[in-house]
Order: sequence, then structure tokens, then C-alpha cells
Amino acid sequence: MPSFETGSPETLAFLRKRRSHPSVTMTDPGPDDTQLQDILTIAARVPDHGKLAPWRFILFRADKEGKRIGEWLAAHYERKTGPLDADQRDKELTRFTRAPVVIGVVSTAADHPKIPLWEQQLSAGAVCMNLVTAAAASGFASQWLTEWVSFDMEAARFLGARDGERFAGFVHIGTPTQPPFERPRPNLSDLITNWTETD
Repeated sequence: MPSFETGSPETLAFLRKRRSHPSVTMTDPGPDDTQLQDILTIAARVPDHGKLAPWRFILFRADKEGKRIGEWLAAHYERKTGPLDADQRDKELTRFTRAPVVIGVVSTAADHPKIPLWEQQLSAGAVCMNLVTAAAASGFASQWLTEWVSFDMEAARFLGARDGERFAGFVHIGTPTQPPFERPRPNLSDLITNWTETD
């Protein structure tokens, strides 16, 4: 008889309590190369109709690229919106230095004769959630963010997106400096219905 893995109470307990940490509360260390490889391997284990892998990863490290990226983003945002106040400027300058590692998840979804675009985009979203969960299970703080840089085409290109691609989000990973705050969760009874046939 083949042996199959069974459920784990510890895993379920972890998933019930998993919580994102604000990136501004993260510090060093982040995952090393071996840990990152494992986290990304887990992130890639998602539903993927047609085995297209319609996503890819871009790694940003605070101590290497973070300052340069922040300077560009601050200047670009100022060109778009006008002069920045001190708080907004600092927010842009530190956007990629708050956490030791930021992983950009790029959706490469494209028209396909059999696989709907929406299914490919959903797969990229699943990668982001797996990435957040894998980082947390590895003992790190993690947060999935999008914000304006995901939707501004010039910023996306500067951050590595190619023609036809878009960022599904940026997952910030580091060491927590404080416990995460629990937030109100939806009332499941408001979200669940049993199907009934209608005329």
C-alpha cells in the first residue's frame, strides 16, 4: 500500500494564527540564500493549469539595491504628484529598505488558446500567498504589499517588469521586532451559502 501524508495539527494551528507583520517593523536578519531557495521552492508549489508557470521572481536586497531604488522612486513620485513632504519622501526612500529582503512576484500571464488569463493571474496570487506562508513558517516576518509601484508602468519597468508583465505584489521578509497585531476577521456566516437551484 502506498503511504500518504496525513494532516498535521501543528500545521493547522500555525495557519489559524498566521499574521502579516508590517514591513516597517522588520529588521535583520532576513533569509540567507539557502533559506530563500527553500521558501521560493515552496512558493512555486501552486495550482497552475497547463503547467505554464505564469509568474517569476525578482529579488531585492535592502543592503544592496534598496537605497538606489528608493531614490529613484522618490524622484519619480515627485515628478508625478508634485513636491513631497518630509514624511512622504521618507516613505518612498525607504520603501525597499524596511525589510532585509523583498521578493517581487511578477505575473507573466498572457493570452493562451486553452488557459484563461484569469486562471494564470490567480496562480500568481497563489504564489504570493504561498510565499508569505512559507516565510512565516521559516520563522520570519512577512508582508505582501502592492501599493502604487505595482500599478505604475514606469516604476514597474524600473523594478524589472518586462512588456506585458505586471507585479502581483512585493513580499517583504525579515525578522520581527514586535508581535503582530490581530485584526478583525470576517464573519464566516456572512460569506457562506449553500447552493440551491433557482428558476
